[in-house]
Amino acid sequence: MNSFLSRIPPVVKNLFIINLIMLIVMEILPGFGQKLENVLALHYFTSPGFNPAQLVTYMFLHSGFMHFFFNMFALVMFGALIERAMDSKRFLFYYISCGIVAGLVQMGVFAIMIHQYENMFTPDECNYIINQGWEYMKHGIIPPWPGPTMSMLNLLVNTPMVGASGAVYGVILAFGMLFPNQPIYLFFIPMPIKAKWIVIGYAVIELTSGLGNTVDNVAHFAHLGGMLAGVALILYWKHKGVFNNRWFF
Repeated sequence: MNSFLSRIPPVVKNLFIINLIMLIVMEILPGFGQKLENVLALHYFTSPGFNPAQLVTYMFLHSGFMHFFFNMFALVMFGALIERAMDSKRFLFYYISCGIVAGLVQMGVFAIMIHQYENMFTPDECNYIINQGWEYMKHGIIPPWPGPTMSMLNLLVNTPMVGASGAVYGVILAFGMLFPNQPIYLFFIPMPIKAKWIVIGYAVIELTSGLGNTVDNVAHFAHLGGMLAGVALILYWKHKGVFNNRWFF
């Protein structure tokens, strides 16, 4: 483990360690893990469980080992190169910014959906559903609502969002922009593909999946939000001459 970590630049290494510690705590202490999720996971703005710090803390929690593994694999694989290209301070700012924007974009999508359900109830009924639902869900209990519309309103507001995926998609985007022609081998395709085409492919898949209204518990618009934040930051830094024209897209 020490040899593995010694080859990783400091920000990526510490992000990996923090995420690993949080995963271990969540897995071996499920009761305490539930309390951590209530406090650190990102809840919708009108949920009683929301606080602004969650826009940062949510990206250090994961819903299980596979969720953690794929995010951290991509972070180490691509993030190490990006951190060396950007420098550590800039990379940390980039990573956190992509994660924050990812959360805000997903909350914006939820806002549209929540508004549709709120129109089906009076303000007092909405408050009751949200507050009572929070009391159940903070203990890991699904509220016994009599109808699907009440259940969906509660789930949209009170279901927490976790994971580094939005920030990691920003890192993948950065790799595609800083090293656009770098060949990448995917295990299911027998030939290398340039990084820029993989990034474009990821963006198309996330957009179509998000618009397809598939119920897969994946925050597709958060992934897109992380990528959009990455594009904005990298183009801004390019304009400022940060990368000295060492890349193209």
